[in-house]
Amino acid sequence: MSEFNNLYAHGFVRVAAASPRVHLADPASNARETIELMRKADKAGASLCVFPELGLSGYTLDDLHMQAALLNAVREAIARVKDASKSLAPVVIVGAPIQVGPAIHGCAVVLHRGVILGVVPKTYLPNYREFYEKRQFAMSGDATVDAIELAGELVPFGIDLSFEASDIPDFTLAVEICEDMWAAIPPSTYAALAGANIIANLSASNITIGKAAERDMLCISQSARASCGYIYAAAGYGESTTDTAWDGQLAVYELGSKIAESDRFADASTLLLADMDIARIVADRVRNGTFRDAARNHAADLQRRRISFTAAPDRDAKLPLARKIDRFPFVPDDEALLDQDCFEAYSIQVQGLRRRLESSGVKKAVIGVSGGLDSTQALLVAVRAFDLMGAKRTNIIGVTMPGFATTDGTRSNAHALMKALGIDTREIDIKPMANQMLADLDHPFAKGRQVYDITFENVQAGLRTDYLFRLANKEGGMVVGTGDLSELALGWCTYGVGDHMSHYNVNGAVAKTLIQHLIRWSAASGHYPASAAKVMRAILEQEISPELVPAGADGKIQSTEDTIGPYNLHDFFLNQTIRWGATPSRIAFLAHAAWSDAAAGEWPKHTAAKDQVAYDLPTIVKWLETFTRRFFLTSQFKRSAVPNGPKVTSGGALSPRGDWRMPSDSSAAPWLDDIARLKAQLGLKA
Repeated sequence: MSEFNNLYAHGFVRVAAASPRVHLADPASNARETIELMRKADKAGASLCVFPELGLSGYTLDDLHMQAALLNAVREAIARVKDASKSLAPVVIVGAPIQVGPAIHGCAVVLHRGVILGVVPKTYLPNYREFYEKRQFAMSGDATVDAIELAGELVPFGIDLSFEASDIPDFTLAVEICEDMWAAIPPSTYAALAGANIIANLSASNITIGKAAERDMLCISQSARASCGYIYAAAGYGESTTDTAWDGQLAVYELGSKIAESDRFADASTLLLADMDIARIVADRVRNGTFRDAARNHAADLQRRRISFTAAPDRDAKLPLARKIDRFPFVPDDEALLDQDCFEAYSIQVQGLRRRLESSGVKKAVIGVSGGLDSTQALLVAVRAFDLMGAKRTNIIGVTMPGFATTDGTRSNAHALMKALGIDTREIDIKPMANQMLADLDHPFAKGRQVYDITFENVQAGLRTDYLFRLANKEGGMVVGTGDLSELALGWCTYGVGDHMSHYNVNGAVAKTLIQHLIRWSAASGHYPASAAKVMRAILEQEISPELVPAGADGKIQSTEDTIGPYNLHDFFLNQTIRWGATPSRIAFLAHAAWSDAAAGEWPKHTAAKDQVAYDLPTIVKWLETFTRRFFLTSQFKRSAVPNGPKVTSGGALSPRGDWRMPSDSSAAPWLDDIARLKAQLGLKA
């Protein structure tokens, strides 16, 4: 159990960025500040701690960097930091001016457990605006050696160094320094193509209005383009303010997102901790053929010297994830971008349907409107598409088809919504035809017995779709599908002439949790009449049900989530499976981090109070096993024959023509074996 609760067992590495209070031209005091932060990082379980550029001397010393007394004091400070690192777990990277032959280089000194692993010099020197580094420093290309003597060791020296943990898979580190990131081709680009997954940037970078946003832009871009993690540590309080000011910006980025940042303008030493997802970075590169192509095209520039070290994290210690994990990976959760993201998702669906209608020449759309979530979203999309085409809404034919389990609530909601939206509203009672078919099949229900098996359910589901297709034939229309991505993942649809099929499915790449979110957004947007918004909110409050089996004696209606599990979890599992290829044990770890405490973290705007729930670990594992069996073992044949429909989110889709290809008859053994091991580890019943 202890290893399960340790982030290092699941592809994460805890990293730190540090900005100590600067003591100008006082390396001994700077070493003391540095060592104190190193110890804090070690106590917090970090395996890497990155300090600012020239942190052991101070950046704003100008010509003092060429004074022998200062350079000697810096070497003594490096020796102190090296000695202090003996008992500490993190790899430590400190900035220092070091004389190498006839030149002084601004360097990153990489230390671990009392050993200097290597020294990386700065490649690009700014010589514009307020910076004139070429007066004091040499570029990395000026060096004529590949090793230097430092603190009693002969250590590797050069920009071609990468540092690899022998005991943490894929923990490979490279370093660049401040201006290097501003270059057209940063050195970290080549380091990443050569295999480095984490880039550390030791920076001094003074602050001016808007510059923090510029740094963010550069770091976000580099972490995205180089498919890596990026740690930025800038100098702060104590640097000279003769002509500049310093904010001590610390931030950690991953694959184009900022995952952690510190407060700026602190007047004391600052330490920022973040849990970097190395497994996610590797998964992204595995799926990114362009990344490999770029590495091949620049192979001559990727020769590296690889320095190995043993990180030795304590995997038996409880070290839970201290990082935000989105509960709803398919749902936009940045409130500032809420309208934009919802508008884009909605517009993708609308454009897909509009283009298909225009290209086919079909003038009418036929939709089965049940009064549930999926048909509501499909109907809203169709209404918008027809409005944009300048077509009459009455060319949208909405059909309710009550069966043996249809409730008055869903039926009335369906009619109220269609009326509010001004479409052609119709109703077909499928019970007489269903009774006839069940009798023809000699089904027990036709003889008065309450047998509600899969045949009983699928007779109704099949008839509804059959009626829609035949009505489309009669009216010269197109059947718009309503089934969603989550149902397709779980095989929760009736194959062929059932809700599996349509002429065009606008919801096929939209997860259930996103559909709920989009309807909430639509209801609050003011884009629809108040009467329609009221119905949408009522639909959101209903139990998710196929309404194929009559309510029991207690009045409880058929519940989809009681049968197959909560869509909250299934959508989480689905994203981790198709987007990141995660193992079930890793998915369980992440789901527990995301869902174990309803009071922790933020919920996307519009999330109803009733939906702000928590799941314990046994519940997560139970439904993860259900998901695994349904996704890998029983449902691919349905996904291999789905109608066209637009991809909506980067989280993935399941079209065999797009994101997902797998045979319909493969084994699920590797995934189920992993779950069996996980259950044994957690002491759960097999």
